[in-house]
Amino acid sequence: KTELTKALAEFLFGSEDALVQLDMSEFMERHTVSRLVGAPPGYVGYDDAGQLTEALRRRPYSIVVFDEVEKAHPEAHNLLLQIMEEGRLSDARGRKVDFRNALIVMTSNIGADMIKRQTSLGFALKKDEAKEERLAYDEMQKKLTDQLKKVFRPEFLNRVDAQIVFRALNREEINQIVDLEVAKVSKRLMDHHITFELTQAAKDFLGEKGYHPDYGARPLKRVIQQRIEDALSDGLLAGKYHDGDTLRIDVKDGEIVMASQPVSEAASAVSTIEALPRPLPEAVPA
Repeated sequence: KTELTKALAEFLFGSEDALVQLDMSEFMERHTVSRLVGAPPGYVGYDDAGQLTEALRRRPYSIVVFDEVEKAHPEAHNLLLQIMEEGRLSDARGRKVDFRNALIVMTSNIGADMIKRQTSLGFALKKDEAKEERLAYDEMQKKLTDQLKKVFRPEFLNRVDAQIVFRALNREEINQIVDLEVAKVSKRLMDHHITFELTQAAKDFLGEKGYHPDYGARPLKRVIQQRIEDALSDGLLAGKYHDGDTLRIDVKDGEIVMASQPVSEAASAVSTIEALPRPLPEAVPA
């Protein structure tokens, strides 16, 4: 969910900086809700701008993420209801903040235990089970909608344009996330002109070590940092790797190993993760 909102900000508004994230577990008490729009006159913190309203006033074109929205006080839900209904919100100083150019995303863990019970990581999922999985997903979505109705009022849910239920990740999707994360590392090595080649065994190893049913793919970043980035940093500092090297990353005896290889060998590697290309120069008008 986090990566999706980052990708949306990049795609719609050209930068991940256009992402406003609010942890709604910080607004569980009634008196904390005022921090979203600013404290009323005469109250402590009146001079401080609202966390939500100020962010949107400065950058109206944004993705606004209310993380774990079910944990917020009902007064916070009332503010969200006003935003979704009128497209604007007034801060504590009476200034109207326009939300019509923002995309509102609310995340929730309601029914997470149900999802965990009905779906698996998918590493052992057979092709003939795919149809059954789709049917189970549709049934699960109906049950989750019933769970949402127990937490949120009908008028609140009626103003939400779409409800998206995330399936548990399967092996192919985990490998795609590995590719994306390793590509970020490779991009940072552009100045050294060093490229990666990641074998399928290495992808599977990183995916299995980095995925946890309770935490999703978040630990994957730490695994890649520990197993690849740290080893690369040590190799560069020790002079083991040089400009123009191609590194082959594989698994041996249950550990990630990497070694530089000749260009001819690199061309026939199983899977290549290269740094993203530099943008083409703009055309000069005739």
